[in-house]
Amino acid sequence: MKTDTSDAKTAAKEPFLSTMRELATTYQAFCAYDEAHIRETGLTPPQFDVICTLGNTPGMFMNQLAEKTLVTKGTLTGIIDRLEQKNLVRREVPPENRRCFLIVLTSEGEALFEKIFPVHIAYLKQKFDRLTPDELAEIKTALQRLKSIFTD
Repeated sequence: MKTDTSDAKTAAKEPFLSTMRELATTYQAFCAYDEAHIRETGLTPPQFDVICTLGNTPGMFMNQLAEKTLVTKGTLTGIIDRLEQKNLVRREVPPENRRCFLIVLTSEGEALFEKIFPVHIAYLKQKFDRLTPDELAEIKTALQRLKSIFTD
């Protein structure tokens, strides 16, 4: 099959490519900064995400937890298993619906959340404080607009 090099050259000149690259490298930089601090807690980033999502709640069903975290449903069961082994969460079967599990922080999990969540937010705040409230609002609006393009 013969490829048309002019098509490839034209595609490589698309104006959105530099924006796409900037978005990807920004995400990578954020993840490197964020994950280094999270690992100091003894948790993986997905475990941290689950603990922080469950914090200040009475618990969540697995499907709710999957929707609210950055964790896929297929991965979530293993994460919950490992957090259960660390005695940070427990599965409860609600009497009104015995076909599903409610995931709840244990007292140890709640204590960990109370300890690590504010510290991590303060850690991130050091960087985000470099932006003005208007800049934060502009970035949020632009990201929401970009997301809507892909979810329409």
